[in-house]
Amino acid sequence: MNVIYSWFANRQMLIFLLIVNVFGTAYGYYWYGYQLAETPAIFLAFVPDSPTASLFFSLVLLGFILKKNFGLFEALAIISLFKYGIWAVVMNLLTFMTTGSLPLEGYMLIASHLGMAIQGIIYAPFYRIKPWHLIVAGIWTIHNEMIDYVFGMMPSYRDLVAYMDLIGYFTFWLSILSIFVGWYFGFRKKRFTLSLIK
Repeated sequence: MNVIYSWFANRQMLIFLLIVNVFGTAYGYYWYGYQLAETPAIFLAFVPDSPTASLFFSLVLLGFILKKNFGLFEALAIISLFKYGIWAVVMNLLTFMTTGSLPLEGYMLIASHLGMAIQGIIYAPFYRIKPWHLIVAGIWTIHNEMIDYVFGMMPSYRDLVAYMDLIGYFTFWLSILSIFVGWYFGFRKKRFTLSLIK
């Protein structure tokens, strides 16, 4: 294991990232609060996309700290972190291109969501994803897509309403790419064991 991964496998780093992701998850659910208040109960689990992705990764990190692999959560985490991390970056950049400005919160969202996408990939050598984990995570991802763009439960970006059809099309292919990313990084031959975590 190289020096970089020795740093990321440090127990203190894992605890730090767990705390960051737990707080990020809590803030994310708070950020979605107004939309969740208007969401039918049957769709509640599928609306707060980014905080649910960071919740999956928080469970992965907790597993690492306990030196356990939660393969299904690892598959859900890498796919959803990449998908919603990249999605939020693109949506905020599109908002900037459309309106000519972006609030400070928008730049914060770009940085934090880019970090989401990266962290899910960084820890991939420690994952123990099985084919059925990836299949379930892939179904969850595409199903979430249908809930968002068939039933209109997608995150609310008021400045981009006119582009919803194109955003839905882009998001579908981003989902496919994210599943591929989960497969590519989740099944690479070079693996690290959790026994390396100190």
